[in-house]
Amino acid sequence: MSQTFDLPELKRRMQGAMATLKHELGGLRTGRASAGLLEPIHVEAYGQSTPLNQVATISVPEPRLLSVQVWDKGLVSAVDKAIRDSNLGLMPTIEGQVLRIRTPELNEQRRKELVKVAHKYAEEARVSVRHVRRDGIDILKKLQKDHALPEDDAKRHETEVQKATDEAVRDIDAALAQKEKEILQV
Repeated sequence: MSQTFDLPELKRRMQGAMATLKHELGGLRTGRASAGLLEPIHVEAYGQSTPLNQVATISVPEPRLLSVQVWDKGLVSAVDKAIRDSNLGLMPTIEGQVLRIRTPELNEQRRKELVKVAHKYAEEARVSVRHVRRDGIDILKKLQKDHALPEDDAKRHETEVQKATDEAVRDIDAALAQKEKEILQV
């Protein structure tokens, strides 16, 4: 199978890294409640680890309150335990099959921790984009070595790949700066 150079495919993969970053940043808690905050939580249900949104409905009735409606009465304590053990600093109150979760004000230390986590997510996204760049340049070098692509075309395509990489990294940095501002806002 011969490889071909496909710049739109490389850009699509870079955008995938950006989409993943936005999803991860969406799960970071700021001052207001968000259903996405509970997305990464998994519950021990039916003998396996199950995402919270597959055993309960999550809603935001007030800006600082989350409501988790558990569908199976037997899972209420498992959902409560999963939320408490999630390292998000949330303490649910159980009312029948509904868990109410007040999102506390973030203190400065917790805000700084969240900013560090956001930076870690952004760095993972940058590394992912760089891997895509490396893959693209490897394909170009192989095509050039096999004499399937002239040297000047390879250089031009390499420049295009670098330009796409720089653009993706700029987008990542912008998303990080936006989230950092949101987290540090009191």
